[in-house]
Amino acid sequence: MALPVPARKFTAQDTTVDLLIIGSGTGMAAGLAAAEQGSSVLIVEKTATVGGSTARSGGAFWIPNNPVLNAAGAKDTPERAAAYVDAVVDGTSSRERWQAFLDNGVATVEMLQRTTPMKFLWDEEYSDYHPEEPGGSAAGRSCECRPFDVNTLGEERGRLRGGTMESSLPMAITGKDYRWLNLISKVPVKGLMTAVTRVVQGVGGRVLKRDYVAGGQALAAGLYAGVLGAGIPVWTDTSLVRLISADGRVTGAVLQQDGREVTVTARQGVVLAAGGFDHDMAMRHKHQSESLEAWSFGSEGNTGDAIKAAAEIGAGTALMDQSWWFPAVAPLPGRAPSVMLAERSLPGSFIVDGSGNRFVNEAQDYMSFGQRVLEREQQGNPVGTMWMVFDQEYRNSYILAGSLFPRMALPEKWYKEGIAAKADSLAELAREIGVPEETFAATASRFNELAGAGVDEDFHRGSSAYDRYYGDPTVRPNPNLRPLSGNVYYAVKIVLSDLGTCGGLTADARGRVLAEDGTAMDGLYAIGNTAANVFGKSYPGAGATIGQGLVYGYIVARDAADRRGSGTEPAAA
Repeated sequence: MALPVPARKFTAQDTTVDLLIIGSGTGMAAGLAAAEQGSSVLIVEKTATVGGSTARSGGAFWIPNNPVLNAAGAKDTPERAAAYVDAVVDGTSSRERWQAFLDNGVATVEMLQRTTPMKFLWDEEYSDYHPEEPGGSAAGRSCECRPFDVNTLGEERGRLRGGTMESSLPMAITGKDYRWLNLISKVPVKGLMTAVTRVVQGVGGRVLKRDYVAGGQALAAGLYAGVLGAGIPVWTDTSLVRLISADGRVTGAVLQQDGREVTVTARQGVVLAAGGFDHDMAMRHKHQSESLEAWSFGSEGNTGDAIKAAAEIGAGTALMDQSWWFPAVAPLPGRAPSVMLAERSLPGSFIVDGSGNRFVNEAQDYMSFGQRVLEREQQGNPVGTMWMVFDQEYRNSYILAGSLFPRMALPEKWYKEGIAAKADSLAELAREIGVPEETFAATASRFNELAGAGVDEDFHRGSSAYDRYYGDPTVRPNPNLRPLSGNVYYAVKIVLSDLGTCGGLTADARGRVLAEDGTAMDGLYAIGNTAANVFGKSYPGAGATIGQGLVYGYIVARDAADRRGSGTEPAAA
């Protein structure tokens, strides 16, 4: 349950620091790395709460060959990681930039282990998103924070941003747990053991006055605990107005709090870590698609402020058409979409477009799914309304939309608002969702034929280890495929949402923002979704967006601190 946000602790005022960080998601990692170097740091957050989109995420971080992986026995190497990233990026981002990410991953995780109270775990078997590529890992490289006691934050607990899914039970569900809880009706021993473990931890924690959270909440809370411990001030309700430059160097920024402007001078530089332009629909319609609606899961403060401010002083941008796309259950009016994580991978279901045809490997990673949708639009053949079709056995077996447990009826409001349909036959279901009956019948027949054989010849669903991770291991020979059967069928409308945009400011291997002519802008850095994706147009694995934010937070803090030795920073104001 979200707590009331406590009164703001800091009042903005004119001041001078070594490093000014705009944004309190993975920007906190930059703050921790800078403070460890002896730099004075100020973090500025536009909204009233701390954590940004990191707090709303699944909380995984994808950093190859890191100490958590090595301690857990993962067989990763720098060479395999480099081969994999090279393959999936495929020239859409500079080699120097992604290589710097790989080269600094170990040091970043070690820094987090030193500067925060977090303990990490390996999400073993959570495959890379493209494990079939050279260097890919079916065992996976994703890690996350173990359940974290948010009471560690003391009076600042209420300032932590809430997550995308809230539970009424005291259960801190990690990403690793979710896989088995989703299969609790099919793999009851593993599922029940997981549930009991988390309930015992949650209830026992409450007795000991501990309140455990997991996922993005745990990661953001752990980072914030480190920030508080390091004495780094975080100004909330404080937005970026403009950057200040002098003699070809960014020297600070003008900020606004409660309608009042202040100037912060930054001796070493300014780090832009304010997320993307998730909720600036004018920018999204211009750079991505006019068909997009305001359905992003990113923090509401992500309106491209930092990208615009840097562009105003000559910064270049790249990959502005890209987002961390994420298909979701269509929202009720005035509500947000519902998260879909495992649903598309599970047997007894398939997805059709507005013409009643399958058009994609339903189980593939969510960014690739979204790219396929927009590719169709760009080709002049838009997907139209998307529907996930499934049978009663599916509804009896799996969690849907993150909150509907097996056998629970779909909400009546879904039917009334046209988000869901139910019928006694596939022909009737086609009429209910408004797709051509003959086409839909042919699609269902073809899918059932392929599912019965266990081989998706059309879209290769289940051929990748990533597909199979969220499949049902009790279904053979392919855990992602089962023919639909019975006499009750459902369809749920799907929309294209996202976890945030991932196009932004161009930056080099040191995290320095590049001007439109490709030269580095002295004193200005960009990380996370404010910068163009380190991995270009690809998503290598779960937590790649957070992973690159953490690592580049470390890189830019070290680079900025090195200015002290070079004698290039200006005198204190």
